[in-house]
Amino acid sequence: MFDVREIQYMNILQKGYKKFCDFEELVSSVLLVAITILVFVSAVSRTVGHPLNWAVDISLLLFAWQVFIGGDLAVRNTNLIGVELLANKFPGKVQKGLKIVFFIMIIIFLAVLVYFGIPLLIQNKKRLFQVLPISYSWATLSVPVGSFLMIISASIRLSQIIKKPASFWEQGRRDI
Repeated sequence: MFDVREIQYMNILQKGYKKFCDFEELVSSVLLVAITILVFVSAVSRTVGHPLNWAVDISLLLFAWQVFIGGDLAVRNTNLIGVELLANKFPGKVQKGLKIVFFIMIIIFLAVLVYFGIPLLIQNKKRLFQVLPISYSWATLSVPVGSFLMIISASIRLSQIIKKPASFWEQGRRDI
């Protein structure tokens, strides 16, 4: 079906994607720690009468990126849909069909976020944060970039679901 070069190319892509996923997890962890430290230090400094106004702006910027990077991690690593309890009562074929429909809906929604996120990014080009001389578009850039990353992860999950036989879900498995 595939020749040796295609298999080697796919292996290289898989290794690269794995490294990207590891890097994304590291960035997510660093962002979470940085936001926590900034908010804590900002609250303490405000309490003692020396507010750090810039910390709020940086926290907002980091939080925007954390939301979408964390969202990509969630799409990649967990069962997102909260209707699992209802779906699990159906036969395997229906469960598989529901998962396919749900992931297609997720991908469509994320594509809409990318589509409308790009004009939002452009509109915010001249808008600045309250204290920092940084364009607010750096925060709104997280919407199309993060949504695109989630489309990739959701597409991979969708292909995994499609490849699994319906009997996979009849056995009570929920790993995908």
